[in-house]
Amino acid sequence: MEHVYASVDIGSDSIKVTVCELYRGHLYLLAATSVPSKGVKKGLITEPKGAKESISKAIRKTEEMLGVKIKKVLVSIPNHFLNYKFVSGKCDVKGDIISGADMANSYRDGIKKSILPNEEFVTAIPTVFKIDGKGIVKDPKKLPGSTLEGRALMVTSPKKNVYSTAGIIEEVGLELTDICAPSVSDLNMFKNEKFQRGISAIINIGSDMTSLHLYNKGLPAATKIIGLGGKDIDKELCYKYRISLGDARKIKEKFASANINASSNHEIYEAKNIEGKTVKISQKKASKIIIKKLEEILECSKNELEDLTNKPILYIMVTGGVSNMADFNYLLKQIMPMARVGKIELVGVRDNKYSTALGNIIYYLEMLKLNGKNYSMFSEDDMDRLSSPTSLNENTVLGKVFSYFFDE
Repeated sequence: MEHVYASVDIGSDSIKVTVCELYRGHLYLLAATSVPSKGVKKGLITEPKGAKESISKAIRKTEEMLGVKIKKVLVSIPNHFLNYKFVSGKCDVKGDIISGADMANSYRDGIKKSILPNEEFVTAIPTVFKIDGKGIVKDPKKLPGSTLEGRALMVTSPKKNVYSTAGIIEEVGLELTDICAPSVSDLNMFKNEKFQRGISAIINIGSDMTSLHLYNKGLPAATKIIGLGGKDIDKELCYKYRISLGDARKIKEKFASANINASSNHEIYEAKNIEGKTVKISQKKASKIIIKKLEEILECSKNELEDLTNKPILYIMVTGGVSNMADFNYLLKQIMPMARVGKIELVGVRDNKYSTALGNIIYYLEMLKLNGKNYSMFSEDDMDRLSSPTSLNENTVLGKVFSYFFDE
């Protein structure tokens, strides 16, 4: 065992908890749980009591899987009104060799001067540094120097969004290790060289909203939310066939296809309507209803992204629970040829609804490495109780991703 990290993503439809271990430079999943959420609408906590119950249930369920108590977590804050701005500054190096602390100190004054009274600092992503006023380097750590100039992208959020999230985590009895912006977490989950080439985007289709994140050369540039999501698809099926939301969701997730040519009139789903009568729904008819709503969500997302920039968007990644639907990539390519569906290939979780929760951990580990820190959210005694990961498959996508962060 080396280091273990726990992450919570508070969604309108469900609370997701993931626990991963960094072992020999590779990331492994130890547990992933999802429970229905209460008291959360459009990603915001509206009823603290219900939200607390849901988070507590998700944590207990995860603890049962692990056999140890979860005491510290990373948590996603809401996407609403995230703000991005570049900051810069300068500091004297403490010692002869530049450390991770010196790097953070170099742009700290810029953060203090730029943050507004109603904002809360979320994170800063370093971009470039100058040592003794000469040259430009991306990672000056362990290099000699006396002064360091730094530039970083600062992410802020309205204080009420941060405090409501942090407060509910503390009420559950957990220690908050760090807060994470979903735009940064999703990027870290799916990051590849295509995000570095120019303007790109991630579309995260959630339950009752879709989050649009715009990036410029791999750095978050803007976030926008549209009020359409997976529940709108469920409601269309409910209205059409007068069935329950539960049946509508099963049809969307397990029965229908996002490619009308791949659906059949002979495949039938039977459900009871609100009058108690049996309704027979063909796969093709259900797929037509779902495809129409999906087209609306994707077209709206495409238009809103184009409104955020006057430059061509070269690459788009789509994630969120809806993107798991059968043949979703087929429909996506028709509307956005430059887009692809994100895929989580970590053993034990293949569902894109976990992308933000897992991305929180990847982001946090990257920040630890950048700052030259070594930290585990679980004690040595806790880690001793966890089972050894040596039998896990080391050829997972995340294992490959993290091999370049933590080379041995």
